[in-house]
Amino acid sequence: MQQLPIVTRNEWTAARKRLLVKEKEFTRQRDALSAERRRLPMEEITKQYVFEGPAGRRTLADLFQGKRQLLVYHFMFGPDWDEGCPACSFVADNFAGSLVHLAARDTAFAVISRAPIARIESFKQRMGWTFPWLSSLGTDFNHDFGVTLDASHTEYNYAPVSAQPDGRPQEGEREGLSVFLRDGGRLFHTYSTYQRGLDPLLNTYNFLDLTPLGRQEEEGIMRWLRYHDRY
Repeated sequence: MQQLPIVTRNEWTAARKRLLVKEKEFTRQRDALSAERRRLPMEEITKQYVFEGPAGRRTLADLFQGKRQLLVYHFMFGPDWDEGCPACSFVADNFAGSLVHLAARDTAFAVISRAPIARIESFKQRMGWTFPWLSSLGTDFNHDFGVTLDASHTEYNYAPVSAQPDGRPQEGEREGLSVFLRDGGRLFHTYSTYQRGLDPLLNTYNFLDLTPLGRQEEEGIMRWLRYHDRY
């Protein structure tokens, strides 16, 4: 890391105030962007999605738990994987403690993966998580919301995904988050985000971004990550 300048208290305060002007402008821009996001149109969900949970089969409507809004995190955990994705596990560690407050704002939360429910439950228990986590195995859910790639589904984050060097299509699981709204018995998809769009969920990075050393990812994005029980 390059050595930071060493200055007097008055010089430091002046520099901090200059940055504060930019931070306040960023906050205003973020608020405006959030307001624009809330004005997006929505699409009605007419397909019946049925998931497998630890207590049996649940529909998408069931996941609202009587709330008007539903957030779904698309966790990378393939049908033949022994454990979930380390990066998605990092995301889950960051959101797990904050979910208790969502219900107070008429919002439910669930995690969905294509792994069989038995593998999900085993991994969930190991990691100590308590959020609802269901299996979409055998449904179109992951394909319809752009988080499983194969020969027939080659778009991710609203753009085509490049083929592998040998010409074969990219295949496998991807991460994302989708938002749904319920109006009586009607369900609507209002928003989905992927890749860096998930950064606001990562409180660890939000903290690190305040430090001089930052995220310290010179060796590659998230390559430093371990499951929290393996550090």
